[in-house]
Amino acid sequence: MDIVSLGKIFSGLVQTGAWGCFDEFNRILLEVLSVVAQQVLTILEAIRRKDKSVNFMGDMIRVEKDTGLFITMNPGYAGRSELPDNLSCLFRPVAMMVPDFGAIAKITLMSEGFKQNDILSKKVVTIYELMKKQLSKQDHYDFGMRAVKSVLNASGRVKRELPDLDEMTVIIKAIRDMNLPKFVAEDVILFDNLFIDLFPDCEEPENDNDKL
Repeated sequence: MDIVSLGKIFSGLVQTGAWGCFDEFNRILLEVLSVVAQQVLTILEAIRRKDKSVNFMGDMIRVEKDTGLFITMNPGYAGRSELPDNLSCLFRPVAMMVPDFGAIAKITLMSEGFKQNDILSKKVVTIYELMKKQLSKQDHYDFGMRAVKSVLNASGRVKRELPDLDEMTVIIKAIRDMNLPKFVAEDVILFDNLFIDLFPDCEEPENDNDKL
């Protein structure tokens, strides 16, 4: 994202009164963010003064007072910079708490129709925590909230396709189907051992890929 492309987005938001949420805002280059600060200041001051129009990047544009600008960011990550002071002071900070994986897993499984949602949610969260700690570090591995949600949604699809299948078996199938294809060879053995520990009495359902 450069100054021109961001300016066009800001201009569109201001003229329509829309809200814009810019995700991972601190991944934009620092020199671009410094100029963005001036663009945002121009917009906010025009709204504060209740101007009907404002000179923005050389053009007179209409100003809608309902315009909202929001940014989200993960400070401290590699490849991300802190916002320059002249930009950060234009936004009111809101801190986000770490999500409760257990509660999210339980509610999602409940909404997918799982009756054993309590015990299954604990097993799903536990195996993802163990995978994160014990498997090798690979760039394409993801054991965060996004991955957990994907498995929970996949388990819902399996449950609808195979309604007579035991719920524990459904979860096992979803976790293995979503993770095994991306593991490097040495991690497959560790993954299988984790499964034996967490699901000692359950057998993995056979995958019927004959049609494929």
